[in-house]
Amino acid sequence: MQSSERRLQALRGMRDILPDEIPRWQRVEATLAEWMQRYGYREIRTPIVESAELFYRGVGQETDAIGKEMYVFPDRSGELIALRPELTAPVARAVGQHELALASPLLRLWYYGPCFRYERPQKGRQRQFHQAGAECLGVALPDADVEIISLAWDILTSLLDHPAVSLHINTLGTVAEQNNYRTRLVEYLERYRDSLSTTSQQRLDTNPLRILDSKDTRDREIIEAAPRISDVLSTESRSHFDAVLELLDMLDIPTITDPYLVRGLDYYTHTVFEFRSNRLGAQDALGGGGRYDNLMAQVGG
Repeated sequence: MQSSERRLQALRGMRDILPDEIPRWQRVEATLAEWMQRYGYREIRTPIVESAELFYRGVGQETDAIGKEMYVFPDRSGELIALRPELTAPVARAVGQHELALASPLLRLWYYGPCFRYERPQKGRQRQFHQAGAECLGVALPDADVEIISLAWDILTSLLDHPAVSLHINTLGTVAEQNNYRTRLVEYLERYRDSLSTTSQQRLDTNPLRILDSKDTRDREIIEAAPRISDVLSTESRSHFDAVLELLDMLDIPTITDPYLVRGLDYYTHTVFEFRSNRLGAQDALGGGGRYDNLMAQVGG
């Protein structure tokens, strides 16, 4: 007898990892663990579900990852909770909650696990995806930025050929410098509001720095003549970024300085970076990150 009930399938944007695929996953996971151990990083695991407030305060409500894509719902007690859309804010929360920095002023932590964002599923992007990363906490020196970038470079080039990976890098300066730059950028872009794409017109009122990341050809023409953040950087911020570039050169890690690189999360200060691959087509980002001098305070640490 044939059942009239439809066959249940995985939710859209969430996929099963089948037995034939598992060896490739295990190879990546083993490579991650090996390099993290070499660099002296210790693993930390945080819950998949967190208070939504953590991401609103730490990442920013106007970012796409939080404002548009985060899975948020009230639990039975009425508290607003979220499936984690990224892992840095939960790690910062855990460090503060458990006072890990009191035991060691320099923390090297790494993590790996599933994250969730409600975005349109497409090649290379799923609503449940796996994120791996590392956090070097407690050091203001540019050496820490370089250590994280070097760690990521070693992992990626262990899994891919060197020519397939490129490192794009920029600086966002301090929060004060970002605010100064945001004012200048908005003043410039307001002149061209009607010519911007619909998405960029919305971002002009909510998150104008993300317009620099637009791939729309109309936006790109306008952005080419926009003010650059280098125009507002202090001597200290310039020196920090110059030191990062110099140290990366000493490690023979090739860089592409990209004045339009801003990344998608609000907590970054100073160095931001992104790894890209020419094997991935239009969605070419392999991963990235940056420094976040104020995140711990934002989440109560």
